Amino acid sequence: MHLSAQLSASLAAQAPPHLASPVRLAAESSGHSSAVFLVEFGAIILGLGLLGRFAARFRLSPIPLYLLAGLAFGEGGLLPLGTSEEFVAIGAEIGVILLLLMLGLEYTASDLVSNLKTQYPAGLVDGALNALPGAAMALLLGWGPVAAVVLAGVTWISSSGVIAKVLGDLGRLGNRETPVILSILVLEDLSMAVYLPIVTALLAGVGLAAGSATLAIALGTAGLVLLIAVRYGRHISRFVSSDDPEKLLLVVLGLTLVIAGLAQQLQVSAAVGAFLVGIALSGEVAEGAHSLLAPLRDLFAAVFFVFFGLHTDPASIPPVLLPALVLAVVTALTKIATGYWAARRAGISAKGRWRAGGTLVARGEFSIVIAGLAVTAGIEPSLGPLATAYVLILVIAGPLTARFTEPVALWVTGRLRKPAAGQPALAAATADGGAPSDAASLPGAAHEVLPTEERDTAERS
Repeated sequence: MHLSAQLSASLAAQAPPHLASPVRLAAESSGHSSAVFLVEFGAIILGLGLLGRFAARFRLSPIPLYLLAGLAFGEGGLLPLGTSEEFVAIGAEIGVILLLLMLGLEYTASDLVSNLKTQYPAGLVDGALNALPGAAMALLLGWGPVAAVVLAGVTWISSSGVIAKVLGDLGRLGNRETPVILSILVLEDLSMAVYLPIVTALLAGVGLAAGSATLAIALGTAGLVLLIAVRYGRHISRFVSSDDPEKLLLVVLGLTLVIAGLAQQLQVSAAVGAFLVGIALSGEVAEGAHSLLAPLRDLFAAVFFVFFGLHTDPASIPPVLLPALVLAVVTALTKIATGYWAARRAGISAKGRWRAGGTLVARGEFSIVIAGLAVTAGIEPSLGPLATAYVLILVIAGPLTARFTEPVALWVTGRLRKPAAGQPALAAATADGGAPSDAASLPGAAHEVLPTEERDTAERS
């Protein structure tokens, strides 16, 4: 029996006769709610496990299936949940934090600083290509400038949680294009320290002085946390280090949740705080924490994706589906272009460029947070459903584009490079009147010899 149910039963047995009946009713109610909670949450975990096995059988990411499960058991779904929803919400927050912590453990602070220095132009291109379509859509719908700023943020920010999960599912955490993807995500997350205070001030209609103070606090907090992570990472690792796996798990998890909570309280993303804790840990501490936290990450990350679907009413999607679909297609293409350009600038091979672009497509937690601010302020009733439909499309499409953008793009470019139908290959090779080279005439010369970098990348795929 659940502890609260045992306590209620004990109180009922010891209660005076004139109070026994109400206390007994309370005990029975508590026992019933505990039983319902255990059944609901157990069914969620069991269902997620079966869906994960189904996805693994076809070598697909389970994220879309988790989201559809959330839709089925959420508001307006087939069988809405009751008592377990609050616990699922807390688990979802922990899931995002653990996803970003584990991603941060893959890199050191020096890696982060180096990537940020080299990739900041990609962050500017990312913002321009992906925020402008959202702002333009809001203005075309007649929603006004404040709604345009909000929808620009919804379309701009990729989902760090979804992308971190996809990179792990597809075994790409060690790929050469992954630091490029990570740099763009970190720039987006850090930019939220600037963007969110601005949006909050616009929605609240506060003055310039109050908005500037909020922005200064957010920027100072983000800078301080990053400075501590870069300069004092070794001391943090020494403090956290322990030969006992139990103590190491408790200290790392507790430290991460504390830093994430403080970051959230100071208007900085909890995800950014968790990520910075991850990069501050290095060496054996990072390796040990990674192996200990991996099962917890998988559990709570699955809960996060279910929670996302739980709060989407299927009935609110059809009226805004067309503009959401148009916006999703346009910004999926702009994200692919962003990733391709950034990876090309970093010297990554063609396959890695397409993988980087396809991986960045997913939107998720930040987009919902931004849209939620606008819905609470009541600036535009249709903005919330459109943002929900838009994110749902791309959070389902994101894992698919991450997996299939590279092979589809290479197939299309390969078809375009073929000689025109009916034109002999020799004529194409000698179009300028020159003779074919000796290498071209050798057997098997039609197969391209890949550079070393591209061969290494191909072996990872």
